[in-house]
Amino acid sequence: MDDSDKLKQELERTKSELGILYEISNAMRTTLRLDEILYIILTGVTAHATLGFNRALLFLVNEKEKVIEGKMGIGPETGEEANRIWTQIEQEKMDLDDLINGYKFSNNAPGSGFNRQVQYLRIPLHDTTENPLALAVLEGMPLHLTKGTIQNYKNSQIVQMLKSDELVLIPLKAKDKVNGVIVADNFITKKPITKDDLRMLIMLSNQAGLAIENSQLYEKTVMRAHMDSLTELWNHGYFQYLLQTEIEKTRAAKNYFTLIMLDIDDFKVYNDSLGHQAGDRILKELAFVLKNQSRKMDYVCRYGGEEFTIILPQTENKEAFMIAERLRMDIEKHAFTHEEILPQKKLTVSIGLGTFPDDGLSAAEIISASDKRLYEAKKRGKNNTCC
Repeated sequence: MDDSDKLKQELERTKSELGILYEISNAMRTTLRLDEILYIILTGVTAHATLGFNRALLFLVNEKEKVIEGKMGIGPETGEEANRIWTQIEQEKMDLDDLINGYKFSNNAPGSGFNRQVQYLRIPLHDTTENPLALAVLEGMPLHLTKGTIQNYKNSQIVQMLKSDELVLIPLKAKDKVNGVIVADNFITKKPITKDDLRMLIMLSNQAGLAIENSQLYEKTVMRAHMDSLTELWNHGYFQYLLQTEIEKTRAAKNYFTLIMLDIDDFKVYNDSLGHQAGDRILKELAFVLKNQSRKMDYVCRYGGEEFTIILPQTENKEAFMIAERLRMDIEKHAFTHEEILPQKKLTVSIGLGTFPDDGLSAAEIISASDKRLYEAKKRGKNNTCC
């Protein structure tokens, strides 16, 4: 091959690489939702039409808690699964847009066991001795672990989980500050990670870090707009939106969800005795208990006054009753400030449940069903759950 052929080949490769980065960059500009941004980045790393790694994981830095948190992982768990997925993509001629749209329209995070494993990982930020993730964040430099060097980190969670002979860690940056890390490997094909692979990942990471920062700023703004200022729970308006969204999602999936409606017993006595500022403190305290005792997937909202709602996705009535009862008992056991002035000497709540689709098909019907049962719980002597 003469010099002109080499130059042509080099130009073609550069053109192809720029085309891939342009495609991924365009996809990142289509949304400000963090979960969608993360999925686009990882799909860009793993799709055959783009960078083509077998697996990719994305971690974000939590400065407040001084940890690196696993957020999402994409990739097959076995060779058989890999062949099935790759064959399907090839047969259906799915490109990057198809893969991304499939995620957006399903409104679901990747549901694999691998993704769940990634989300459980929380790595101390300053543990650099045996932790390649912390090292990549603190040094802000790519880390390429080969067969020879990976043994230095054999006790780290990430190396133990991936069980790979070679992997690469690329820090994500926004304004020279590391806000995350991409981890990628080829644990099925065993294809060596080349300098060109690293260069492409670094170019992608430069755009990815900024996209993540923009998304996080957007989500903070959205949260402030939809949050109740006193309790820092979702406000009434956003509750209505969440409820309608859950109805549409559950109807499409032919599944269940349950709405908990919860009201503080004898709250007027507390307010009248100690004043509204003391009442506000109790509302904040109860909001903290509700948020702390609810599942990650649940939506805890302030409905109005001393009334709260919790949307329980994928939860039928029987399971929801057990969740509500556990909440009611946790609240009864909690030592609230000056609760001894209440008639029962304890702060308690009454709870009503409404389940989709059993109790109705519209938001108004589900709210009405849970409200009626809340009233029934009050009639039964309060500190009760009715379903």
